Amino acid sequence: MLIPMPKEAIPRLDDNNFRQQILHYCRLKAGEIWEDPLGRHRIGVLDAVSRDDCSHISNGNKVDLFIQDPPYNITVGNKNTKQLSRVNIDEYIAFSRNWVNNSLNLMSENSHLYIWLGADQKRGFQPLPEFMILMREFEKLKSRSFISLRNQRGYGTQKNWMAVRQELLYYAKGDPYFKVTYTDIPKVLKGYYKTVNGKVTDNMERSKSDTIRPGNIWLDIQQVFYRMEENIPGAYAQKPLKSIERIIKTSSRPGDMVADFFAHSGTTLIAAEKLNRRCITFDRDPVFAELTIRRLERYRKTGKTGWQWENPFPEIVIETKP
Repeated sequence: MLIPMPKEAIPRLDDNNFRQQILHYCRLKAGEIWEDPLGRHRIGVLDAVSRDDCSHISNGNKVDLFIQDPPYNITVGNKNTKQLSRVNIDEYIAFSRNWVNNSLNLMSENSHLYIWLGADQKRGFQPLPEFMILMREFEKLKSRSFISLRNQRGYGTQKNWMAVRQELLYYAKGDPYFKVTYTDIPKVLKGYYKTVNGKVTDNMERSKSDTIRPGNIWLDIQQVFYRMEENIPGAYAQKPLKSIERIIKTSSRPGDMVADFFAHSGTTLIAAEKLNRRCITFDRDPVFAELTIRRLERYRKTGKTGWQWENPFPEIVIETKP
C-alpha cells in the first residue's frame, strides 16, 4: 500500500494572496533593519540595486565573502509572480550590473564572490551566458570556477534530457584565503602513483583525508528538502544548507563578514551562525526578511534549521481539505 506524501503546511510564499496575509506579521518595512540582539548579524528589507541600501546594511564594514542568490529570470513552477518572475533580458542584465557593482564596492581587498544562477534551456539558456559576459566588465573580479550542483527537481523528461542542475559562479578579488575542504564521500582510488620529492607514492598515501575533495560538480549535495529538517515550506528558491556551509568553510575564517543581498529563506545566515561568521543579509520583500529572522530565532531556540512539514507562520491558519 502506498502511503501518500504529506503536503507542505503552507502555499508558496510568493503567492500574492497568501503573502498579503503574512505582511501583517512582518516586523520590518522597506528601508528598515533588524539588529541581532547578540550583535552578530543584520537583516533588512532593502534593495540590492540601491547603493545607499547596501551601504546602510554594511554599517561601514567590508565583506570577506559574498554568496549571492539573485532571481534567475526564470519562472518557477510555470508561475510568474513579482518575486520569482521573468523580465526582458536587457532589463535583467541592467539589474545584475547594479547589484554586482554594489557588491564590489563592499568587498574587502581580498575577498570572494559566489553567484547562484540558472539557465533556461527553453529560451537560449538565458540568462547564464549574458551574465557571464557581463562579469567581464568588472576587472577587479577574476573568474575562478564554474560549479554545478545537482538539483533533485527537473523538467523536460518527455522530449528532452531532464534539467537537473544549478550553476554556481565563483569569482575572487585580490588573493583571498581559501581552505581545502572534503566531502563525505570515501576515498577509494588506489593504484594511482606519482613521484613526489623523488619518491613514488600511492594516491592513498598522499591524501590527508580518507574522503575525496569536492570538484566543480557537487553530486553529493541534493535538494531533497521535503525529507529534510531544513526544509522551508513555500520557499521555492531555497539552497541546501550543506552547499552554503561548504562555501563558507573554504572561503572564510571564523569571525569574517559574509553577505547575501537576496536572503529568501535565510540559508546563508543560518550557515554563518552555525560556523561562527557574521552575516549581513536582506531581501526587498518583508515576507522573506521576516522568514529569515524567524529561522535564526528558531535555530537558536531549538537547534532546528528549518520547519520541514510545519508552518513558519503559525499565526495564519491554513485550511486543509479532509
